Amino acid sequence: MAEAGSNTAEFVRLEVTDGVGTIRLDRPKMNAISVQVQAELRAAAAEATERDDVRAVVVYGGERVFAAGNDVKEMADLSYSDMVRISASVSSATTAIARIPKPVVAAVTGYALGGGCELALAADHRIAADNATFGQPEVLLGIIPGAGGTQRLARLVGPSRAKDIIFTGRFVKADEALAIGLADRLVPAEEVYDAAVAWAAQFSGAAALAIRAAKECVDRGLETDLDTGLEIERQQFAAMFATEDRERGISSFVENGPGKATFVGR
Repeated sequence: MAEAGSNTAEFVRLEVTDGVGTIRLDRPKMNAISVQVQAELRAAAAEATERDDVRAVVVYGGERVFAAGNDVKEMADLSYSDMVRISASVSSATTAIARIPKPVVAAVTGYALGGGCELALAADHRIAADNATFGQPEVLLGIIPGAGGTQRLARLVGPSRAKDIIFTGRFVKADEALAIGLADRLVPAEEVYDAAVAWAAQFSGAAALAIRAAKECVDRGLETDLDTGLEIERQQFAAMFATEDRERGISSFVENGPGKATFVGR
């Protein structure tokens, strides 16, 4: 049975079942990401981070659409000075999702465009419907991606592919998304959420501190040079030897072979 999160947000909620937290966007019709939605995403990410009963997270927009972009109508009358004031809100929502120190999977149905694509990019893994559509069409509005699209997309698919997608504003169909690494797996549309939950559920009994450390090593390492990344890894590797899970994992391996340890997240 699902346990709802403690927040009382209007458009974004966190529901927890068996160690898996679902951050659910629900702003009909297209899950447009407004300033309010951005604030609610930050709150949901903070709650998912803090709750010990959440071991992994699914980001989901429902059966019809993931998120078709930021709220263009809301942006229509904003001046440069307005956007300078609120632009941090645009990027901080996706950054909050990216920095959840647990495995995060985006369950992508329908359109993941603009801010919706950027939200999917903030996940560690993307499972998409075989009829899903990705894209960064901001240039067609005379602007550019502002919630991490120019940075996370280039890191994920390479700068040349990212530039083509961003410069043209074209749609990327599911098969191309899979081929270039923008999506990690395609399933029939009606199976997307269940497949994402299954991926997340495998971490419900995992060594949470080790996964947290591994995620930080990969993410922080990508931001710096190799030697610095190796030093981040060295420090995190050594730190694992202060955890109870390391004692449990190695003892179990020695006594019973691999894959039989019971972890407690400490």
